Order: sequence, then C-alpha cells, then structure tokens
Amino acid sequence: MKTLTEHPPVVLVFSAHDPSGAAGIQADIESINSNGARCISVLTATTTQNTSVFEAIQPLQATDFRNQAALLLADIQVNAIKIGLTGSVTVIDEIARVIKKAGSLPVVLDPVLHAGTGAGLATNEIIASLKQQLLPLTTILTPNVQEALQLTGAIDADSAARTLLDLGCQQVLITGADTPTTRVINTLYRQHSEPLEFTWERLPGVYHGSGCTLAAAIAALLAQGVESVEAVTRAQQFCWNSLKYHLQLGKSQFHPDRNFQDRT
Repeated sequence: MKTLTEHPPVVLVFSAHDPSGAAGIQADIESINSNGARCISVLTATTTQNTSVFEAIQPLQATDFRNQAALLLADIQVNAIKIGLTGSVTVIDEIARVIKKAGSLPVVLDPVLHAGTGAGLATNEIIASLKQQLLPLTTILTPNVQEALQLTGAIDADSAARTLLDLGCQQVLITGADTPTTRVINTLYRQHSEPLEFTWERLPGVYHGSGCTLAAAIAALLAQGVESVEAVTRAQQFCWNSLKYHLQLGKSQFHPDRNFQDRT
C-alpha cells in the first residue's frame, strides 16, 4: 500500500502551449500521465493556432523561464526531461543550463521545426542552437524524416541519423509517417549498434500532436527506469493506439486520444 509521500516518477517538460489541446504541453501531460508518470512543466512559448491554421508564436522571456525552472527543481525531484517546441535561442540556452545543473537524467528531445499545419517554427539560428546546445545533452532524439534532414542537411535518413549521433545524441528515433510509404517505418539508431526498424499500419487521416505524444510517452517510461529500446517500443504502441482512437474536435486535423484506454 502506498504512503502519502509516495508518488510516480516525475517528468519535467519544456514545451509550448497549443490552444487546441492536440499538441504541446497538453499532449505531454496526457501522454505522461497515461504512461505511469507525472508531468511538471515550464512553458517555452504560447502559440496562436487551431487544427487548421498556425498564426503566431510568442516565446517566453528567458528570465521568466529561468525563474520558473529554478523554483521547480528546488522543490521537486525530477526523473526525466522532455523538450518540445523551444521558441527562441535564449530559451534553448536556459534549457541547456537546467539540464546540466539537473545532472544525469534521461532527456528526450522532439525537435519541433514545423507545426502540424505546415508552418515553419524554427529559424536557422534556432536550428544551430539546438544542434550545438541540446543535441549533445539528448538521450533520445525523435525527429521525423523531414526534421532529420533539415537538422543535418543530409540527403537521406540513414546519413542524417549518423550525423545526429556524431553531434552527440545517444540515440535517434526517426519516424516515417511523413514518408509516402504503404506502412509507417520508424527506425532507432544507436551508437555502435545496428538500426532497429519498427513497422506500423498506416492509419487514415492527418493527426495533430503525434510527435508530442510519442516523445512524452518515451520520457515517461524512461523516468520509470524502463530500458530505452523497450521504452521506444511501448511508446510507439501507445502513440499508434492514440491515433487509432482519435477524436475530431476541430474542423481539420484529428486529436490523438491519449486517454483511449477509457473508451476501449
């Protein structure tokens, strides 16, 4: 029987707010809670968007970010860190400082370079800062193919993965939903190991927040001490089920249902 002081592992999330609730911090909270951990967070930015249109991003001020993160870490023990949309170079600088101060925690980075509606979210300066500041601190990076190519300038996913590992990532999970194949193929690349391929049925429709769902689920499992390959495998299954049992709250992209267990 649990005592009042016992609680699940904690994931510290740095992510933006999506007003539609499909992606961003709300997706992270739902995914982390559904995978056996709890989420604490510092927003990196607010956004103006819905399931059809992305209009603007408003990054958090660096001093506000720094103060919020410091207060959380002084109060709550953290077991893993998950990073989503960063919003600015100054926020990336602050995230790097937090990770270094927090010690050897697993870090999952979802390098959000585009909104689900296609709008670009990262300047060349942000991409350069991600590569220099955060990739060397990352346990598992979760780009889709387009993001992997944009981060590296490579011409294919395999070359991009090798470059990302050389930049310091311990592992890179490149997802293939944005590649026009019959089935979705996700590939996990690791230092000194052969790539592992995961093949999934391609579901119909367009989804908003699938990348957030996957990365947050991986972070929740790593926070519990689950080995990385098992965490990646289980998180993909969770993400696929969330997409299968999607909701359509808006007029365009589907919401993953990260509480699908309540309906099945």
